[in-house]
Amino acid sequence: MEGTFQTSPYAPGSLITVASLSVAETSSILSTTAKLAAMPAAEKATLLAGRRIALLFYESSTRTRTSFELAAKSLGATTTLVSDKSSSIEKGESLKDTGLTLRALGAECIILRHNAGGAPFVLARTTGLPVLNAGDGMHQHPSQALLDLRTILTRLGLDATRVDETSLKGVTVTITGDIRHSRVARSNAMLLPRLGAKVLLCGPPELLPEEALTLGEGVEIVRDFDTALRRSQVAMMLRIQRERLAGLELDLTEYTTNYQLNEDRLARCAPKALVMHPGPMIRGLEIQGEVADGPNSAIEDQVGHGLAVRAALLVRALGVEL
Repeated sequence: MEGTFQTSPYAPGSLITVASLSVAETSSILSTTAKLAAMPAAEKATLLAGRRIALLFYESSTRTRTSFELAAKSLGATTTLVSDKSSSIEKGESLKDTGLTLRALGAECIILRHNAGGAPFVLARTTGLPVLNAGDGMHQHPSQALLDLRTILTRLGLDATRVDETSLKGVTVTITGDIRHSRVARSNAMLLPRLGAKVLLCGPPELLPEEALTLGEGVEIVRDFDTALRRSQVAMMLRIQRERLAGLELDLTEYTTNYQLNEDRLARCAPKALVMHPGPMIRGLEIQGEVADGPNSAIEDQVGHGLAVRAALLVRALGVEL
């Protein structure tokens, strides 16, 4: 599987897609994450002291934006936020010009979330700066896949400081929900099998087209949720993106019956499975509140690991060796 990744042509330290992330690089990021997590806060705060990081968010975000911002500040960096409510974006300034302006103002790295797939490639090519993709359209969300990986390794008692092609051998991860529109599902389905995992994609045809099988080896479509759960050590639930359901005939009541992760289904099919969700959750639709808050849940762990992983990505982006 190591040979399936594509080398990135952009500035060293950029992370735009998991397609350009080798197993060795994934291992290096996890190692850096572990080192940062063990480092005293005062020492960590000197690593990026005086460095300037721009957060450019064309979509509203709470978890990802706050996670990157707090990670940057924990390293001593100065951050500036340009959001979808900023005047330049509202006035229609192009992504290219906004990126060039940020570079001229001294930004050394840009974290980008954009509603158009491929936007981070444009920004990286235009500015020459390291770009971290915080989610682009329905395309990729690399940092989410990395924090999900660290969560899985930690909660399953596996080595979370380094990985190879066999680290997740014997682990089956079921991803259920709106996979058609999910950049999280796409990034996880591309990354986890490289480390030996089996990924089962689950959902109705409206939300899970057969084309999803092209994401790579180790990916399988299983339409019946109970069947998928019985094979799984990890159940990753996805939000139903109501704003993207226009034109799709989806009965939400039927969906809840067939695909909601509730206490009864978890107890019957996978009582020991790790429960994950990238957020935001719609309690009572794709996941029952009692499950989200239950002992199997790693949802809050994901948030914590996100802060640690994103700090490692910023250190990597700015070329700091630990």
